[in-house]
Amino acid sequence: MSAPPLSHNTSQTARTNSVPRGLRYLALGDSYTIGESVSEAERFPEQLARALRARGFALDAPYIVARTGWTTDELWRALEANEPSGMFDLVTLLIGVNNQYRGRAPENYRPEFAALLTRAIAYANGEPARVIVVSIPDWGVTPFARGRKNVAAEIDAFNAVNRAETLRLGARYVDITADSRDAQHDTALTASDGLHPSGKMYTRWMELLLPLAQAILEK
Repeated sequence: MSAPPLSHNTSQTARTNSVPRGLRYLALGDSYTIGESVSEAERFPEQLARALRARGFALDAPYIVARTGWTTDELWRALEANEPSGMFDLVTLLIGVNNQYRGRAPENYRPEFAALLTRAIAYANGEPARVIVVSIPDWGVTPFARGRKNVAAEIDAFNAVNRAETLRLGARYVDITADSRDAQHDTALTASDGLHPSGKMYTRWMELLLPLAQAILEK
């Protein structure tokens, strides 16, 4: 999905020297994970990591594999080309909006998403309960959508697929879609590009993710 100038940088956030080596977090996705149009500190993986550290977890800087515009197959190819090394204690996966934006069918998305989720589970040492799938937000409520029809219904169809595959494979699921739709009533929830979430919106997502992420890392 693109409109304003887009950043296309896969990012591995630098390790914070003040945080001891310890727990590892891998964040996989697209513009919503890399934080298009917000600062690095406002990305939801960075906010989640800070919140977990504040609760006493010795968490390394998030390892982020994400790029604005990526579809499921493009994320897969990026992982094939540059496999993350080692195992991770926590993995998040948020992918699919660009499949919907490009007009691909949910049933085309299903096997590609399932393959990515299986791979994410492998990065979590084969433990599905350490992987959190994040639902796709609804960009149809943003100024960029300009009254486009059917976006909400299509996003819901894609989320029905990723939720079903998440349950089938035993991973965790966090629904942020309802919160994303609040942007139609609160302009502060959308970034300056008129399309992507603001830091304020990412904070809301982080707060939904935090209890589950904390429970995962306590095991």
